[in-house]
Amino acid sequence: MSAEWLGYAAAVLTSIAFVPQAIKTVRSRDTRSISLGMYVVFTVGVGFWFAYGVALMSWPMILANSVTFALAATILGLKLRYG
Repeated sequence: MSAEWLGYAAAVLTSIAFVPQAIKTVRSRDTRSISLGMYVVFTVGVGFWFAYGVALMSWPMILANSVTFALAATILGLKLRYG
């Protein structure tokens, strides 16, 4: 197995880890137990990881971080909207 395939496996697993939380948050609109500070810092950090992946032209990093950013930004947006 090449290192790139390890990257793709990591990308898939870390990206899909956010799916259950995003689904639950979108459906319930309940964001009381979600930390605003954590999601702000996390979403910005994922944006930087995406940019780093683009700079390296690393497709596992680009794909994983674009999906993770979209999911985290969705949760963050709901937190900002519904408190």
